[in-house]
Amino acid sequence: MSFESFIGFRYLKSKRKQSFISVITFISVAGIVVGVMALIIVLSVMGGFEKDLREKILGVSSHVVVGEYGGTMEEYKIVEETVRGIKGVLGATPFTYNQAMVSTSGGGVSGVVVRGVEPATAGEVTVLPDRIISGEFEGLSIGFGDEDGRLPEILIGKELAMSVGAGVGDEVNLISPSDNTSGITGMPRMTKFKIGGIFEFGMYEFDSALVFMSVVNSQKFFQMGDVVTGIEMKVDNIYKAHETAYDINTVLGNPYYTRTWMEMNKNLFSALKLEKITMFIILSLIIMVAALNIISTLIMVVMEKGKDIAILKSLGATSKSIMKIFMLEGMVIGVSGTVVGTFLGVVIAVNLGDIITFLEDSFGFKVLPPDIYYLDKFPSHVEPSYVVLIAFVSIGISFLATLYPSWQASKNDPVEGLRYE
Repeated sequence: MSFESFIGFRYLKSKRKQSFISVITFISVAGIVVGVMALIIVLSVMGGFEKDLREKILGVSSHVVVGEYGGTMEEYKIVEETVRGIKGVLGATPFTYNQAMVSTSGGGVSGVVVRGVEPATAGEVTVLPDRIISGEFEGLSIGFGDEDGRLPEILIGKELAMSVGAGVGDEVNLISPSDNTSGITGMPRMTKFKIGGIFEFGMYEFDSALVFMSVVNSQKFFQMGDVVTGIEMKVDNIYKAHETAYDINTVLGNPYYTRTWMEMNKNLFSALKLEKITMFIILSLIIMVAALNIISTLIMVVMEKGKDIAILKSLGATSKSIMKIFMLEGMVIGVSGTVVGTFLGVVIAVNLGDIITFLEDSFGFKVLPPDIYYLDKFPSHVEPSYVVLIAFVSIGISFLATLYPSWQASKNDPVEGLRYE
């Protein structure tokens, strides 16, 4: 151990006449711990909410959508087979997108978005088959005019079912905005459907306004002919969806275009990213406040050790060595606080769901009521890159905090320091 390190560690040890300085040192370490821990926990919670929201959105929406300029796609079967052969595409299925109204015999009425899906391939792209909480997904295969006189089936969301007062097995009327074959402009078209299942995605916007039916039934009901709105796909890496979309554009060319999940939800995820950056900046101020404590601690130590500095310089210690002593002392405070804060922050963030559950059970309250926030557990996702970034920022701020007091100590004149001794 160099003599700079030896003296720097000795100065950290508490003596009776330095007890106040030792208290300030402890407060400085505690400040770094709290700042780092708060940053990791808050960013993990925000990351957990973002991940939960992304999974729910991608459970309904696809990773990449292929459309055709003009609104509808005629050669959709050829396009589907083509995109399936492109690297990175895990699944593809056609879909339709229309608007209608649902009414029941009990008087319940609600405007809905009707998505036509292909029952055989929808599970390759979305999680719809896994989100059926009542009834069956397979009923979508029943079409118009099937034998036994069975009605075609649809799937509706949990909130929509509650809103219109309908359940599995009930018959509802689906009303199209207009009937192109009636000869009367603006005349709505109404057809009876049976509710084959109820789904729950965990987002009110989806569960209260979405209706699913088969592509074939959608084409017949909305009188679209043999066309679809587009092809939706699932890719192997959602963060490289742009690259896959580019490859698809290259292969298909005009008149086709692609849109990724990031483009379709750009405003939402941009807002979440901005909030995360803002919270990082705000909570970093806690570490900066702790860094000010490091500065004040080192300044007091320098004032206390003025005679020691003078003696060391008289014995041949250079200004650089003196600066190293006090920089080491400050860095020990910063690094130790960062290490403890990082450890506590990661442990709490990883187990935050269990901690929140314990507090809710102990005190009888709900932090996030599930009927409002649609969360079965408190979301928390620790991102290793953020943890490393926070640790480096904390150590960097601590290092900068040591520069001025250490430089000031290195400039002490040994003659002035020993004049009155």
